[in-house]
Amino acid sequence: MTIRETIKQGMIDLKTNGIEEPKLKARLLLQFILNKPRQYLLVYDNETVGLRHEVNYFKAIKKLIKGIPIQHITHMQEFMKMNFYVDENVLIPRQDTEVLVEEVISIANKINAKKILDLCTGSGAIAVSLAKYIEKSKITAVDISKKALNIAKINAKNNEVENQITFIESDLFKNIPKGKYDIIVSNPPYIKKDIIRTLNKDVQKEPKIALDGGYDGLEFYRKIIYKAYEYLKFNGYLCLEIGYDQKKEVIELIENEEKYINTYSKKDLYGNDRVIITKLN
Repeated sequence: MTIRETIKQGMIDLKTNGIEEPKLKARLLLQFILNKPRQYLLVYDNETVGLRHEVNYFKAIKKLIKGIPIQHITHMQEFMKMNFYVDENVLIPRQDTEVLVEEVISIANKINAKKILDLCTGSGAIAVSLAKYIEKSKITAVDISKKALNIAKINAKNNEVENQITFIESDLFKNIPKGKYDIIVSNPPYIKKDIIRTLNKDVQKEPKIALDGGYDGLEFYRKIIYKAYEYLKFNGYLCLEIGYDQKKEVIELIENEEKYINTYSKKDLYGNDRVIITKLN
């Protein structure tokens, strides 16, 4: 089979089994199997795919059909114009989260923030991006999962910011040394416990610990909002990613603490409420 024929058959197999974006995923998989860029596949689409590569390609197609995310096969996800290694131990970085990162960068530049705490760092996408784009920043990246932290360390090294990030294994604030941060940022688990089993197959393959926000999806927001003021400098910022339908509830949690002011939200590229920003009074 040629490159063009292989991609076409892969696309048909994926589409027949109800996989989203079948054309894109079929191409990305072959890029990975052949270790070639997209341009190569376009220019040499009449070139024959070797038997070994063809067998490996259709094995990978079957994995996708079983619900395994393509990122768990290729071990790569782009985020903030950087490449991140991912596997089954971390949540795959989403484009939605770039809205949070961009807002934190904007705030940091405005107030000359350098000391930032990233809770529930997972793959390290937020911490690494902030270290990369905020000059002379010092990031503390925290996660309860040792396996996730190991992935985050790989990503920090691959993107050449490992000297700017301190990694701490901790259940939120539990093991964090006392100190004041300019900004605390978090993309915590926020899916309602009962909703997880209704999500797409590929999402269900991601670590439950990175998805489960408790019975109402707000468990981590309560803990973070209640404790964050102890670790923020005066006029420091708390920046949170939220689920598309959680704006009102998270703002209520913030207002009930009576320690924060100037709370506002930002939408993602699809027009959903995605980020809540508040300031310590």
